[in-house]
Amino acid sequence: MDWIKHPTELIGQRVKLTPLGTSHLDQLTLLAQEKSIWEFNPFDTDGGNIEKLLNDLKQSIEKRKTGEHYPFAIVLSDNNKIIGTTRYWQINQEHRSLEIGGTWMHPDYWGTGLNTECKYLLLTHCFQILKTVRVQIKASEKNIRSRKAIEKIGAKLEGIFRKDKIYTDGTTRTAAYYSIIDDEWYAVKANLKQLLNLS
Repeated sequence: MDWIKHPTELIGQRVKLTPLGTSHLDQLTLLAQEKSIWEFNPFDTDGGNIEKLLNDLKQSIEKRKTGEHYPFAIVLSDNNKIIGTTRYWQINQEHRSLEIGGTWMHPDYWGTGLNTECKYLLLTHCFQILKTVRVQIKASEKNIRSRKAIEKIGAKLEGIFRKDKIYTDGTTRTAAYYSIIDDEWYAVKANLKQLLNLS
């Protein structure tokens, strides 16, 4: 339950990942008005339902108390502007595994390398602090942009899971499942540092 110590803040060069709180929700709601964020996401099933999104974020904050989730706000380091959110979930301390997911940021920051820096911070914490043996990341099979981003950091495709999830409106998702294991971490880390121009 306390595998991920609270509060955990992960600080990079351009972004920091701050524990998500209710004080962040108004800013995230404003960001979420951009419909292109939800092209492959369940919150667009009825045209972009902000109440569903807020409920999901609030539930994730609550699940931090039981060790099921650990959500973060993605914040720009230079001006403290919130640009999105991400989280650890599917947390299994016994088997030292978890999933990085629930990630979205405003399109103004797509393709800027900020998502790569977020993954570097999250994965470094996973493998070097939590001593995970497996980190899972998944995306809709059709979300080529996200899948390319996952592959770019060095995650390995494990397979396509057909209709792995059903949403409240009855639609289903087929997802591409990726993972990074502890044996691969230092090669992945070297790749990420090269992508981020870190020494």
